[in-house]
Amino acid sequence: MRRLARRDGVNVALLDRLGTELYGRRTTTGLRRDLVVSGAQGPTLGVDGETLVNLASNDYLGLAGDPEVLDAARRALRDGGLGVAAGRVLCGTREVHRELEASIADLVGAEDAVLYGSCFDANLGVFDALLGPDDVVLSDALNHASLIDGIRLARARRRVFAHADLDDLERRLAESADARHRLIVTDGVFSMDGDVAALPRLCELARRHDAALLVDDSHATGVLGATGAGTAEHFGLAGRIDVLTGTLGKALGGGAGGFVAGPRPVVETLRQVSRPYIFTNAMSPPLAAAALTAIRVARERPGLRERLAANTARLRAALRDLGYEVPPGEHPIVPVMLRGGTLACDVAAALRREGVLAFALSHPVVPLGEERIRVQVSAAHTADQLELAAAAFGRARAGAAGS
Repeated sequence: MRRLARRDGVNVALLDRLGTELYGRRTTTGLRRDLVVSGAQGPTLGVDGETLVNLASNDYLGLAGDPEVLDAARRALRDGGLGVAAGRVLCGTREVHRELEASIADLVGAEDAVLYGSCFDANLGVFDALLGPDDVVLSDALNHASLIDGIRLARARRRVFAHADLDDLERRLAESADARHRLIVTDGVFSMDGDVAALPRLCELARRHDAALLVDDSHATGVLGATGAGTAEHFGLAGRIDVLTGTLGKALGGGAGGFVAGPRPVVETLRQVSRPYIFTNAMSPPLAAAALTAIRVARERPGLRERLAANTARLRAALRDLGYEVPPGEHPIVPVMLRGGTLACDVAAALRREGVLAFALSHPVVPLGEERIRVQVSAAHTADQLELAAAAFGRARAGAAGS
């Protein structure tokens, strides 16, 4: 019988392997370090005693610091406490949870909705609850990691189609015609490029092949559509998506929480068997109250989306005028392509020295040769802040060209 060597009670072989792998990461791609910031989430953040223009946040509507949203959280904290210390199926459900689920369903045009601790949890729990080994999931190659992991956990067969290649999707639909159910899965807005899924054709393919369609609308809920209902409303397809997942941690207050919305049989099934729903604490009442208020504010103030669109168009144009490669788009995720080597990291470092916070994305987050800085615009950004950011990009580009 093999004896395990131990160091201070911990298995040495495990420590040695992890240490070797960490060394490899350090010498190739480097190790990530969490950035510690100060101040409330907003158009600026404190970093190491400096105030930087914040182009790194998902707070698209600026509601993370909205007074109405914060007041709702304070009242719920005072009246209901910090947390519930129980799951939804025990004594964790409060009236605010039911109100929030009804508000989400109303926003996206679904019959019902169910809350999770995050959209990552929602995506981990939805596939195995709804599908079995006789079913097939057809997933876009650039779907979010939470969708990929959720699909891996399910017993259904998996097929991946090339990103946004709907001819490839149609071929794979035809190849899986023997399945009991076929579920097409896509992000509504893809987080690395800000490109919007071609929902009209996806809906048409789903209808023609008798397949269902699941959309993760995390980067679109609150942002796209006349009322902020998301990608489906943007295309005039509200109510046409079979299953919708999304987050409350981006445009809708920036707190925490996710959801699945859809027909009542789908939602009720998730309440009965979805493991991340059953086996975890209910969402904190202050966060639920804040999200409920954020949804109302987002719907009542269309000017927020108008300002967001104007800010996005302004910065996109300014970056192109500076000579940067910015792919076409309208979403406030603005990829600034800086391909090759450490260029994206070097420009991001230069931006920080100029008072702007934006992050470089490199392999393995994006493919080799597709390095970029991902800029994220908010309705809360002022004209002066956007001008400062554009000027910083201009100086960073000049510095990179001269080096």
